[in-house]
Amino acid sequence: MLDVLYEDNHCIAVAKPARVLTAGDKTGDVSLLELVKQYLKNKYRKPGNVFVGVVHRLDRPVSGVVLFARTSKAAGRLAEQFRKATVRKVYRAIVEGHLTEPSGEFADWLLKNEETNVVRVVAAGTPSSRLAQLRFRRLESSGSVSLLEVTPTTGRSHQIRVQLASRGHPIYGDRKYGSKHSLPGSIALHAAELTFAHPTRREPVTLRAPDPTNWRHLFL
Repeated sequence: MLDVLYEDNHCIAVAKPARVLTAGDKTGDVSLLELVKQYLKNKYRKPGNVFVGVVHRLDRPVSGVVLFARTSKAAGRLAEQFRKATVRKVYRAIVEGHLTEPSGEFADWLLKNEETNVVRVVAAGTPSSRLAQLRFRRLESSGSVSLLEVTPTTGRSHQIRVQLASRGHPIYGDRKYGSKHSLPGSIALHAAELTFAHPTRREPVTLRAPDPTNWRHLFL
């Protein structure tokens, strides 16, 4: 069952569960893209193929708001917004440890190994590296974990995961980047809010998805 957050003739947004691919890959597992296509096909009784455009992605273990386009024109306009970083994305993350600062900003140069799909912080000027920036705000701390609100101002691969881990605060369950804990098939990173300009009306649209239910036990 899809959790549809927004739908009109130009775009559709759904809440992606962790463990589900945004779009298909070599694993052949069913993706969110396929589920959205099937949903539209069934709802509107459309014959043949249904167009759904992918304009951004979330990592497989990450949950939250995912926006798709329903027309090629909308796909181009929305993709351009993501390329120009005019879409506002707000994440919630549970990290290991207690951040002493109530808020702040991180800026790092990141380099991705395409073969291993692992990103690391490198020195400024390293060939092929890209600048990654984000803002954070500590919302709550309990025991050995902290709940953060994170707003990336760039859209680099794995940037939230890497930038927090490099400072000794890996995202809970993110074994790839040093977490000591596990959340089966997921990590405690959630795309909670997305604000974009509607592709035809140009007015801002803000979409929100509630935290995953499996986070509740982490603050008991």
